[in-house]
Amino acid sequence: MAKKEEHVRKPDWLKIDIKTNKSYNRLKKIMRERNLHTVCEEAKCPNIHECWSERKTATFMILGDTCTRGCRFCAVKTGLPNELDLQEPEKVAESVELMELKHAVVTAVARDDLNDGGAQVFAETVEAIHRRQPGCTVEVLPSDMKGDYDSLYTLMNAGPDIFNHNIETVRRLTPRVRSKATYDRSLQLLKRVKEIAPNTPTKSSLMVGLGETKEEIIQAMDDLLAHDVDIMTIGQYLQPTKKHLKVERYYHPDEFEELRQIAMEKGFQHCQAGPLVRSSYHADEQVNETSLQRRIKYMKGYEESEEEKLDTLNF
Repeated sequence: MAKKEEHVRKPDWLKIDIKTNKSYNRLKKIMRERNLHTVCEEAKCPNIHECWSERKTATFMILGDTCTRGCRFCAVKTGLPNELDLQEPEKVAESVELMELKHAVVTAVARDDLNDGGAQVFAETVEAIHRRQPGCTVEVLPSDMKGDYDSLYTLMNAGPDIFNHNIETVRRLTPRVRSKATYDRSLQLLKRVKEIAPNTPTKSSLMVGLGETKEEIIQAMDDLLAHDVDIMTIGQYLQPTKKHLKVERYYHPDEFEELRQIAMEKGFQHCQAGPLVRSSYHADEQVNETSLQRRIKYMKGYEESEEEKLDTLNF
């Protein structure tokens, strides 16, 4: 008789505080009315209520809801994708404007069926958000686009405020965890961004709990720094379904704090680390000074404009 597979029990510190309010419900309504997808929902992110309800940030998933890859950690469905929605960039930008977001993350399913991996749609989405909501900073989180650097140039020419691409796990576990992706190709993509746009912050994320060692995590930090990555996030892997990779162990919050301190001592400009931290967690805090000043200037102008309107009405 086959031995039943054992699963590690989820600890108490992974309990999620649900904070549904009017802001959350309004944002969800806007998403459904425009037939938009968010990685917050598709990937079952544990921070969705905090981001939507309190921080006025959201992560939009463009290029459809069906991925051409089948990574063993990811809850997004895999299969043959649908036709592109050519109105999607404007729909996303309109939603950002209606929600008055201060930071928007634009990610996507992997679209290996497209010659440019979806780079043109990414670029159009960034440009549309900047046009309709100038006070909103934009972070992009694309796939590796199969290492095609012409596609990367297309995306970067749109002027995203942060470029994010996740290595997801340590080198040794990459073939088991990520489908069709390679550790070195992801690192090279991140480095190439700095060659194209030296002042744009780059960012990458690591999941722990898949069987990696502390030494391998530290080596991943060194690898990212060697490829000019500025920002790192570290979070606990959570098994989305029984079909996905099981959790090998849960890290204690104190261990995450230790890893954060190591990352900062090594030279990262910013590091978020914690059991519920995901790639886009507190992303609004990670924009560079130039982007931040642009956002502040816009918001100041917006407030002054509103005051002028009130003065006119009072007169």
